[in-house]
Amino acid sequence: MTTESNSSSLPLAGIRIVDVTHIVAGPFASMILGDMGAEVIKIERPGVGERGRSNGPFIDGSYGGRVSARYLGLNRNKKSVTLDLRDPRCKAAFERIVKESDVLLDNWGPGALQRLGLGYDVLKGLNPKLVYVSITGYGDPEGPAPGPYSDWPANNPCVQGMGGWMTVTGEPGGGPQMVGDNVGDSVPGVWSALGVMMALEKRHRTGEGSFVDMAMYDCMATHLTSTVPFYQATGIISGRERNNMLSAQLALKAKDGYVVLAGAGGPEKWKILWRFMDREDLIEDARYLGVGVSGDFYMNHFVPELEAWTSQRTKEEVTNQLTSIGYSMGIVQDQKDLDECPHLAARGMFVNGGNNLGGIFRTVNTPIKFADGPGNPNIEPPLLGANNEEILQSIGGVGQEELEKMQSDGVI
Repeated sequence: MTTESNSSSLPLAGIRIVDVTHIVAGPFASMILGDMGAEVIKIERPGVGERGRSNGPFIDGSYGGRVSARYLGLNRNKKSVTLDLRDPRCKAAFERIVKESDVLLDNWGPGALQRLGLGYDVLKGLNPKLVYVSITGYGDPEGPAPGPYSDWPANNPCVQGMGGWMTVTGEPGGGPQMVGDNVGDSVPGVWSALGVMMALEKRHRTGEGSFVDMAMYDCMATHLTSTVPFYQATGIISGRERNNMLSAQLALKAKDGYVVLAGAGGPEKWKILWRFMDREDLIEDARYLGVGVSGDFYMNHFVPELEAWTSQRTKEEVTNQLTSIGYSMGIVQDQKDLDECPHLAARGMFVNGGNNLGGIFRTVNTPIKFADGPGNPNIEPPLLGANNEEILQSIGGVGQEELEKMQSDGVI
């Protein structure tokens, strides 16, 4: 269950990351980097660990013990070191670890490390080549571009709402809706991993470290790649109304669920579809060719006609038949479908790892694949403080006697 690839040939082999993050955004970023071969050292609170360890749902072991499924899903390929950074001995060990590292990821909240006397200015003095990545809701108050909201705390629902996603999600006439997973955390996590890579490339060229200021709000606004350009061009605010529908993007009923027909295109493409469905009668009506019609017309007229055909066939039959005539199609899938999907299996997108209780836990793999490289490592998420002795007695500079005293004092 614990597997290691030939890590020396992975892109980030030899890069050490100090991971001062919790919950989702930061751990997701550091997991991507760990999957690419970086050594990731989680810094956690003694006794309790990072907050993600206490977030359910939980898995209970047959012989006792309990572990968070969310923690397991975000923390493979990492090491765990527990430090109470209020203690001078722990603070000194942390500083020595940072001095021997390449990157520090921080999402403990605006100013948290600063208040401990471990802000960027201090750590840069110890390690001028350090890449310090600050992940906050609205931008670091001490960063290069503070704004009026920089002191605000934030999480996934907050930045989905602030970032404009809830305005365009949900039923017409209904209230704002969240996208159903933690995209407000995972999207910033991906951008933060990219920020690390850009800063490491800059360091490669200049020899200098960087302070990278990542705001979750910024990341979410960046991904409004259709509605914001539409607003800039027309002045029209896109909401959940169907009259803003610019092309057919429809979930259609099949015998055993739903399929998605996307980007139907112009009149000629519609003619092909109606002929295929033996509905040539509709070709005579320009509205059924998508000419000058609203989203309401699509939903109230196109959908019933399309579903008269799709509802008589299975999802697989609909998808296979319509892709054969050049339509972009998809199947609406749930988590079980994804877990059992033969295509994702062929691409190695689910991996079996350990669950800290002697069993197996499946996680979604990082989707980056190299044709000439090894597979990603798949090391079981660490138990709390599992690497204290290894890390603290090496780069942490803590001797055996001091380590034992710190343990007895409960600061590691």
